[in-house]
Amino acid sequence: MSTLLQIDSSARTNGSISRQLTASFAQQWQAKNAGGTVVHRDLAAEALPHVTEALLGAYFTPAEQRSAEQQSLIALSDKLVDELLAADTIVIGVPMYNFAPPSAFKAWIDHVFRAGRTFRYSETGPVGLVTGKRVVVILSRGGMYSEGPMEALDFQGKYIKSAFGFIGMTEVELVIAEGVAMGEESSKKAIAQAQEKIAAAI
Repeated sequence: MSTLLQIDSSARTNGSISRQLTASFAQQWQAKNAGGTVVHRDLAAEALPHVTEALLGAYFTPAEQRSAEQQSLIALSDKLVDELLAADTIVIGVPMYNFAPPSAFKAWIDHVFRAGRTFRYSETGPVGLVTGKRVVVILSRGGMYSEGPMEALDFQGKYIKSAFGFIGMTEVELVIAEGVAMGEESSKKAIAQAQEKIAAAI
């Protein structure tokens, strides 16, 4: 049975373009994958704790040597990693806040990038362990950052592709809806173009 992991990171629950587009992706995916499972992780509705010194200690302590407190601390991170590893397809909605992904998304990254689980160290360097996944990342942006004078300030899509590549998810498709804060016509056009790419990506 196929599994889709849908992740939303927008702080907005109403009027969020990235949420609108991930929902569209999930709906179309379900229509083409009868019997498939959708696991929805809402990083705004259920905010993840930021990494602490104690959690880092649990990360780097072998599982069989962790204390009861460390086991409790790491339980949520383990659950998030399990969700990621169990999914065949992953769709993530990421708006741009101040040129980068929301801190809620970065917190998720910090919980699932785990040595020994999603990557390992080898004699020749780190090796990603999350392979064979289909990944679609839907980016929403108020301005235009794909090209032109603002391109240098894009720390959103480039960061995500580089980070995911580190853990083995090298085939990441970006669906970008940009210019959504530049007037109603620009917003409608951006959403329509993103919807076309989503339909082609299912």
